Amino acid sequence: MPDRIIGGFDALLAAVVIGFALRSYFAKPKLPRGVRLPPGPAPLPFLGNVLAIDVSTPWVTYKTWGNQYGDLIYTRLFGQDNIIINSEEIARELLENRSHNYSDRPELATSELFGVDWTTAFMRYSSRWRIQRKIIQQSFRQDVVPEFRPIQVAKSHELLLNMLEDPSNYPKHLDVLAGSVIMSTVYSYEAARHDDDMIERATHALELSMKEMRPEVVAVFCAFPSLLRLPSWLPGMHLKRVAPLIKRLMRESLEFPFAFTERGLATGSVSSCMVVDHLQKLDESNTDITSQKEALKESAATVFGAGTETTAAVLMNFILVMILYPDIQEKAQKLIENVVGSKRLPTFQDRPSLSYIDAILRECQRWRPVFPLAIMHATVDSDIYNGFYIPKGATITPNIWAMCHNEAKYPNPDEFNPDRFLNADGTLTDDAVSFVWGFGRRICPGRFLAEVSLWSAAVGLLSVFKFEKAKDENGREIEVIPGWHGGLSVRPNRFPCSITPRDASMDVSALQHLIRVSV
Repeated sequence: MPDRIIGGFDALLAAVVIGFALRSYFAKPKLPRGVRLPPGPAPLPFLGNVLAIDVSTPWVTYKTWGNQYGDLIYTRLFGQDNIIINSEEIARELLENRSHNYSDRPELATSELFGVDWTTAFMRYSSRWRIQRKIIQQSFRQDVVPEFRPIQVAKSHELLLNMLEDPSNYPKHLDVLAGSVIMSTVYSYEAARHDDDMIERATHALELSMKEMRPEVVAVFCAFPSLLRLPSWLPGMHLKRVAPLIKRLMRESLEFPFAFTERGLATGSVSSCMVVDHLQKLDESNTDITSQKEALKESAATVFGAGTETTAAVLMNFILVMILYPDIQEKAQKLIENVVGSKRLPTFQDRPSLSYIDAILRECQRWRPVFPLAIMHATVDSDIYNGFYIPKGATITPNIWAMCHNEAKYPNPDEFNPDRFLNADGTLTDDAVSFVWGFGRRICPGRFLAEVSLWSAAVGLLSVFKFEKAKDENGREIEVIPGWHGGLSVRPNRFPCSITPRDASMDVSALQHLIRVSV
């Protein structure tokens, strides 16, 4: 049977067939006296609740279940305990207030297959993880991030030039912006504005791995790790066919940039950045220096993967909503004109007067979160919450989508409305939608850097360009039908659009002049 017939669910079908032969004991865990599991849908024998989940948007299924069973839900996925959290309050209570027990990650059978077992984001809770986490946190603390603003401004200006020269390639330009900021701040690598080999290799590896690490497929191979020993030519084993390419690209993204920075440090051709600063702190007399370097290398590559995907995806959402909601775009552009004028681009000194731009970006992250199910946690030991038993080793799935679409907190949640983040006087509310970055000890340590990159890019794009629906050969507007794709992370499908300078006389020379006077 050809793979196109089996489709994206082929791994699941193969697992079902083999699963009946391999597993026969999918019973619920034995409970201590006086407690019960959280409520949830009745599982099928062997399969659990897998067939009841819309694998294209499982977060929507989980939110629907929440309406019936509550904000803490117990499900079974091929014999694995899965606890879904639909409530921000419960997520904070467990993942932050009890973070010592909820900061682990599930064992992912596909991590080694794809060559991503070294990433801080997926790593189990351990001393190795703590070392990497410390390196990243030290490099991107909130008080350190302002040092990177010149880099972020320069890269956002390059984005404007790329958009002006080739607006049809807008998704690629957003990836280049996000990747080049990270490459510079982490490796002191100055990416070319066009067709940079280092950026393209790394983003390609990231794109492939995110696409293949779909939760429903990962669940199959975690439940049946013996499937990974089957030959790649069998139907349902698409994962094994693409794995060698992903593993090679991930290894290159780990090794090549780090080697560049090490060579540059030896010759004096690189400046301060995450890798340089930590390499200079290494104690050469320490017999464990090799493992220290490895931890730094893995931390650096993790930052690239996490930072690039988040920034580019949010900016894709940003451009989409500027087209879908032209009144919001017009309001933002009038505000920029009133504060900045038309003779220069906005700077960070203008940010306090441009709260509406921050409100738009917060709403972009809430309206369509990039990681709708976050990255799953796991329990170190069993726990009891409000009389409900949470088993040791259970997968904990924070449903960020449900939290972002909580009708009580965000009325009419499907509507894009930046005003929900503004007080009556126009200042920002205290709600920074921080939960989209994760919880507790697993919260994204690069969030402060990402937020600055987002603001710098968005305010520049609004200053220079007008985003509209594209027109066909007869001059009729082409309707935009929003759609999203992805696996672990989600971003908008490519959509037709018109990106033109707001000033009809704007050309590359004029934009370069505007950039020079704004620095």
